[in-house]
Amino acid sequence: MPVEGTAAPARERPFALAALFAGAVAIATAALFVKVSEAGPVSTAFWRVFLAIPFLWAWVLADRGRAAAPADAARERRLMVVAGLFFAGDLAVWHWSIVLTTVATATLLANLAPIFVTLAVWLLLRQRPALRFISGLALAIAGVALLVGGDLQISSEALLGDVLGVITAIFYAAYQLTVTRLRSTTATSRIMAWSSVVMAACLLPAALVSGEQFLPATTAGWAKLLALALIAQVAGQSLIAYAMAHLPPRLSSVGLLLQPVMAALFAWVLLGETLGALQMAGGILVLIGIRIAHQAETGKWAKVTQEVRVKVE
Repeated sequence: MPVEGTAAPARERPFALAALFAGAVAIATAALFVKVSEAGPVSTAFWRVFLAIPFLWAWVLADRGRAAAPADAARERRLMVVAGLFFAGDLAVWHWSIVLTTVATATLLANLAPIFVTLAVWLLLRQRPALRFISGLALAIAGVALLVGGDLQISSEALLGDVLGVITAIFYAAYQLTVTRLRSTTATSRIMAWSSVVMAACLLPAALVSGEQFLPATTAGWAKLLALALIAQVAGQSLIAYAMAHLPPRLSSVGLLLQPVMAALFAWVLLGETLGALQMAGGILVLIGIRIAHQAETGKWAKVTQEVRVKVE
């Protein structure tokens, strides 16, 4: 399996690029399903993962002949558990954010993850980021301020949703750092399947003790959860994992910015959610800031992740 960010042969590049865009669009639908789910936010996160598990394990079985056994099985299991814990936190918090604020705002704020990844590496390795990264970070923070300022005029509930959106990005950044250490030695199918089992085990008790609606009330409600599992969790996450293993990080980061744009478009067309002028300006600044910050650090990513492995292990 190629390491994330390695250049794929020219004949594979169009397929990887198509997978990246398709995965971004598929994940962009997730917030819509959460918004209209008959189950509570954490319960919806559980069903999203639980219903996807059989399909992910079918992928593992199909991939068994091509995937090499890990050199250090104990290390792999530990990282799988950690990845599952971080992703469970990501989904639970993000789903609440979607319920409390708009789909566009929740998705934009969740996409701050690349910035938190670089900040985490900075703190871990004591390496000062490039000036360009700091400029991108400043733009993204300004965009967040505009987004939050717009919601501050609406309700305290929307403001709480914004805060949860930022926390989502922190969880997802931690998940990305963990998975980066796995992808060089572990097949994508195993990462997806095992981390999903851990996620389901974490989300089930959280959903049950939350007191929210656990089961959908209608057949249509079940259909929405199944669609969320198949489109966002199975297809979306898997396509992006494949694409990131075959494309340079710079190209991947640009393609993934399609997700918040498509989520906002879907929410506008299907749910009638609109953003005010202030929030639209904030959203654009967030996207530009993420792009500049991620581009500034991508060139050092392979070296940095190797240093992270050495330092942590």
